[in-house]
Amino acid sequence: MTENDVRAPRWPGYAEVHRVTTLLRREAVGGMLLVVAAIAAIIWANSPASDAYFAVRDFRFGYEPWHLELSVGAWAADGLLAIFFFLVGLELKREIVVGSLRRFSTAIVPITAAAAGVAVPALIYVVIVASQPSLLAGWAIPAATDIAFAVAVLALVGSHLPGPLRIFLLTLAVVDDLIAIAIIALFYTSDISLLPLAVFAVLVAIYGVIAHRGRAWFARHRWAAWVVLLPIGFAAWAFLHASGVHATIAGVALAFTIPVAPSRRRPETNGMDLAEEFEHRFRPLSAGIAVPIFAFFAAGVSVGGGEGLARAIMDPVTIGVVAGLVLGKPIGILLGVRVLTLVTKVRLDPALKWIDLAGVGLLAGIGFTVSLLIAELSFPAGSPHTDDAKIAIMVASLLASLLAASVLLVRNRRYKQLALAEDLDADGDDVPDVYQQPIPPKGRPSA
Repeated sequence: MTENDVRAPRWPGYAEVHRVTTLLRREAVGGMLLVVAAIAAIIWANSPASDAYFAVRDFRFGYEPWHLELSVGAWAADGLLAIFFFLVGLELKREIVVGSLRRFSTAIVPITAAAAGVAVPALIYVVIVASQPSLLAGWAIPAATDIAFAVAVLALVGSHLPGPLRIFLLTLAVVDDLIAIAIIALFYTSDISLLPLAVFAVLVAIYGVIAHRGRAWFARHRWAAWVVLLPIGFAAWAFLHASGVHATIAGVALAFTIPVAPSRRRPETNGMDLAEEFEHRFRPLSAGIAVPIFAFFAAGVSVGGGEGLARAIMDPVTIGVVAGLVLGKPIGILLGVRVLTLVTKVRLDPALKWIDLAGVGLLAGIGFTVSLLIAELSFPAGSPHTDDAKIAIMVASLLASLLAASVLLVRNRRYKQLALAEDLDADGDDVPDVYQQPIPPKGRPSA
């Protein structure tokens, strides 16, 4: 609980709201909401009422002169998901400024693992679909790891796993997200309009200046960010959307302007880390609303019965995505780290074992949120390959979760046994009393 939580005014229902937001800050809860939303979408999209689902998803609204007349699904993918990317940006900046990415010696291992974990799945996908060049546009679909989902699974099965393993997964997933953001910006953007892009850059700069100069004010007053920063952020998002660059990038750009380390020249900030404060405040909004709604409208795929499912399974896109996520991710991560330790003097943290890294590599095959987004960007609207890719992402994420859990549960049990043994050794409870008696002097009989 932060200082602002203590000082916040109480109103009827405050305790219940506080309890819900506290729950939503837990990785496991956010991951479960994501899964529930996706399952609900699949059931509705394949039910007799499927027409209603697609009517809601495709309903358009917004202001057309500003290029903002979008479908509900597009608002979820371009708008609400920008909140998720804002949180990702805050995590990235904190890791770069004060976290594990600050030091090269600790950052190089997960960075290498993330890069290889992106390259190998993409290569596997390309090899599988090479006979159909029109499908190559989906090469980045199996490249992304869903940080919320992966950390949620780790939280459920890894209560006794070593701390460096969780840090490794978090850093790997954050770098993976950064690579995915770069891929979206570079390879899934076309027909860029320079004037809206320039206005976007100016608005981001204004946003950053205000955030830096008013960091103490924004930290003390919860409403201030909504009244001052949100309108500027929305305007920046709208101009980036009009420029042709995928609008979710706005969330990352804005997050990178939020101050992390406290200002030494402005003591009135009282050591406030505004990025950490914003992450604490807005994570429930992302985990409880933005990401589940996006998953609900992105995961709704009409399978088309047994015949449609058989066709989807045989689609090279499906095979490439499943193979890329389930096989390519762990192979890439392990191979990248192994090559790094062979050709350089970098060594793994002594607390990390290769079997643990294999479990994390399988866990990285959960490619839900960003993979679904890239799937929508990869193929033309209405293409059956888009639906097949989404089916593949969900199947691969389920397989990766089960495989990772089977490995990590065994390792977690092993670490739990070791921890209990160490506790017993420390207490001396496992040493028989006869061995705890003092040894009599040589030549003198014991009493």
